[in-house]
Amino acid sequence: MTGKHVAFIGGDARQLEVIKSCLSLDAKVSLIGFENLQSPFSGASNREISPELFATVDMLILPILGTDEEGHVDSIFTTRTLVLTEADMRALPSHAVVYAGIAKSYLKNLCEEVSIRLVELLKRDDVAIYNSIPTMEGALMMAIQHTNITIHDSTSMVLGLGRVGVTLCRSLHALGARVKVGVRKQSHVARCVEMGLKPFLMGELTDEVRDVDILFNTIPAKVVTEAVLKEMPYSAVIIDLASKPGGVDFAYAEKRGIKALLAPSLPGIVAPKTAGKILAQTMTRLLAKEFGEEGSSP
Repeated sequence: MTGKHVAFIGGDARQLEVIKSCLSLDAKVSLIGFENLQSPFSGASNREISPELFATVDMLILPILGTDEEGHVDSIFTTRTLVLTEADMRALPSHAVVYAGIAKSYLKNLCEEVSIRLVELLKRDDVAIYNSIPTMEGALMMAIQHTNITIHDSTSMVLGLGRVGVTLCRSLHALGARVKVGVRKQSHVARCVEMGLKPFLMGELTDEVRDVDILFNTIPAKVVTEAVLKEMPYSAVIIDLASKPGGVDFAYAEKRGIKALLAPSLPGIVAPKTAGKILAQTMTRLLAKEFGEEGSSP
């Protein structure tokens, strides 16, 4: 990456591993919104957002959550307000690439308007599967902290058999839980049977929750409704791993006295170093491939 300019805007501890990786590959690194770092990076420079800076950038790296719908970028390393504007983005060279974990409509539309390629890392299977490991560990940590029973011999329920759902089901099963899994596809029913789990279709959820001790939701839609919560034991604990606003009627859960916890972005909370390394390894592979192709083109 010698001669390539990578700019980082905001983020959390996960970004630090990506910054280290880019510096180790001899990239020129600019940091925006990192002035409160306890240990500044040697070889990286703190900069302000400006069209002049963006005009020299080959790669723009945003936090996992990208921007909000007004263009604001979060950073735990500054007290300043960071805003990504159309004027700044228009200054990017046509070959530049923007990286984020996930992108809301503001960022997607902005990149489309200025014809800049956007890569959403968490939509990649490899990143999502690796990320499911710290997500699973964080979910189990929360379950242990907020229950007075062991996971072993508990009746644990997982809603959804995606990347996180599969990893969580395997771990719960290995710990000796009775694992019930809510799915929508017959292929997922078959996979659950193969894994030694008890599958059920989501239409049967109100019947299946009556004996549950711990419910883990991974579905980003309102599936744990008032009707479902009415059938759950008061002692049950719900851990919602779906992105905000989650898939649980939290207001009704509180009214009924059921403990329900929203826990998005667990990798960055429970294992930021590992989560950062996952992103760094994936991004450096992508960057090396891109620069290699660019360097070999006529």
